[in-house]
Amino acid sequence: SFYYGTFPAGFLWGVGSSAYQTEGAWDKDGKGPSIWDAFTHKKGKVFRNETGDSTCDGYYKVKDDIQLLKELKVNHYLLSISWPRIMPTGIKAEQLNEKGIQFYNDTINSLLENNITPIVSLYHWDLPQVLQEKYGGWQNISMINYFNDYANLCFEKFGDRVKHWITFSNPWAVAEKGYETGEHAPGLKLGGCGAYKAAHHIIKTHAKVWHSYNNTWRREQRGMVGISLTSGWGEPVDPHSQTDRDAAERYIQFHLGWFANPIYRGDYPEVMKNYVGRKSAQQGLGTSRLPTFSVQEKTYIKGTSDFLGIGHFTTRYVLQKNFPFLQASSYHTDRDLAELVDPNWPAPGPKWLYSVPWGFRRLLNFIKTQYGNPLIYVTENGVSETVQCPQLCDEWRIQYLKGYINEILKALNDGVNVKGYTAWSLLDKFEWNKGFSERFGLYHIDFKNKNKPRYPKASVDYYKKIISANGFPNPREVENWHRKAMDTCSATHQHLAADSLITHMEMVTEIVLPTVFTLCILISIVLLIFYLRNHS
Repeated sequence: SFYYGTFPAGFLWGVGSSAYQTEGAWDKDGKGPSIWDAFTHKKGKVFRNETGDSTCDGYYKVKDDIQLLKELKVNHYLLSISWPRIMPTGIKAEQLNEKGIQFYNDTINSLLENNITPIVSLYHWDLPQVLQEKYGGWQNISMINYFNDYANLCFEKFGDRVKHWITFSNPWAVAEKGYETGEHAPGLKLGGCGAYKAAHHIIKTHAKVWHSYNNTWRREQRGMVGISLTSGWGEPVDPHSQTDRDAAERYIQFHLGWFANPIYRGDYPEVMKNYVGRKSAQQGLGTSRLPTFSVQEKTYIKGTSDFLGIGHFTTRYVLQKNFPFLQASSYHTDRDLAELVDPNWPAPGPKWLYSVPWGFRRLLNFIKTQYGNPLIYVTENGVSETVQCPQLCDEWRIQYLKGYINEILKALNDGVNVKGYTAWSLLDKFEWNKGFSERFGLYHIDFKNKNKPRYPKASVDYYKKIISANGFPNPREVENWHRKAMDTCSATHQHLAADSLITHMEMVTEIVLPTVFTLCILISIVLLIFYLRNHS
């Protein structure tokens, strides 16, 4: 049932985005190529062969986008730094890009001038391409030192003003989609080993960066360093069945626990070690495909997070499913489970993202119990639409945000230590291998218009009301927000329709006029030749 009430005083409200998805300017002002530049420039990797080459043009529209943040009245903005924009090859000793450093300095300063706190992620998937080509990216242990150099440069250049750092955003996707299935850059299909190896190096890198901050920068800068882990919730199909309960536990441990357990408890979850170890032995391998941490590494990694960032989008029902011994091993078959959905769950956008608010409260309580009730910031939560025509009256997003934010309020009453919420995302943007076919933004962007104008969806008005009320005060007021938000979006829709018509006419003019002009010249030449022939 819906719970009316308000969040504690000082609860932080924000929105987020990432560098590759929004900045564009992929090769401008000294930026080096990233693995996503290389990946999207290959045909067949992304829906409709779309790229993030220009995407939202965020590199040129910082002031415009900060104006949107001011309209929303958010406390914080979660952004990521593009490693190759400030360090083109990824190697500090080789080259620094002062224009890139200046861009982030200007962005951070503009945010602070407008009383918006920057929460900065050091890595949202855009590894410098040179490091992928030279060393194999996250398959190589040398990434630890290269990334640590990059992180220290960021602390040095921006740490006097940035007090919330995220080392990695959703490393699960980096490992699983980048090195197991190959759906994401760098597009490697190293089944059964690649994801585990990449994750192992990422966890060690995270710990090294945390220690660097702790030893060198913390006393002077007084900031916090955490990690942002994205995970769904797994609910047993039959809560009375021990095998289904165990399968649901494995679902979470192989997803969230894979990264959170080493950081909070010092090692991989026991169930991961057991299952991957057993399946590796069945294959005749001498050692487990899941790497191991030494005793020293366990001690070094444990406790390396000042806060836990949590990304969460959806839930699955889970049941036991045995995958027989297979020569072709994979992360997915290692888990011995199947995922199901309830056909009654709303799925407004893509078929992976069902709206199941109650799963969020359960996930937050799981974190409280498993990891000693850490300080949590929700770093990503939102829903997308897949409809190609503009959808400004996004009723489903309003219902999604209302439901999921309300579950955080319930979790707070359960004693979970959540300090902030970040709606994902500020803008419609490039959605990785889905291109522009999925739209997560509170603001719609007309990508066909070369100016990339932003238009508020109804959810902007609704989220703004949640922020100003710091929650859900009473039924009448909350119902009123909904009505006003839907009224506002109708007017914006008319404005967008008029702008789209003008854009279309401009495009037609740009194409038709030169064509007609060229035809006129050609006809004139033909007539002139014909005339001269007749009179010669």
